[in-house]
Amino acid sequence: MMVVGCIDPRVDPAHVLGLSNGEAAIIRNVGGRITPTTLRTMALLGKVGAANADTHRPGDWNLVILHHTDCGMTDLAPSPTCWPNTSSPSSELEGKSVSDPVGSVRVDVEAILQAIHGTAFPVSGLVYDVDTGLVDVVVAPTPLTLI
Repeated sequence: MMVVGCIDPRVDPAHVLGLSNGEAAIIRNVGGRITPTTLRTMALLGKVGAANADTHRPGDWNLVILHHTDCGMTDLAPSPTCWPNTSSPSSELEGKSVSDPVGSVRVDVEAILQAIHGTAFPVSGLVYDVDTGLVDVVVAPTPLTLI
């Protein structure tokens, strides 16, 4: 399993998802967003895993995109030039659903579905509610397109 989540200390992906040490590779960034840097990190982790014959387990794996309520990224919506990987302020930022964790997780799952092809694994989109501790499945496990 690989999890992409926010760096917010209230939202530790391993704790939120009940994972034990070694059960998932976890990538954390501001907002838990899928960015070009996130995609490069994922590709590098895939190469590292494949190169390590002792621990590499071939076969399907799961990718989870985990966003959360009350994310600090919503504070950047009024200042789009502060948002990472955004060059044209309001129009591009609006399409990223920065102020809506349900919308943003859908946007990021779609970004993964568009960016990664040729491997067989599902991607899911979850939203963690920091007030209730509940996790909602926004995008059920969706297989990537094989090319």
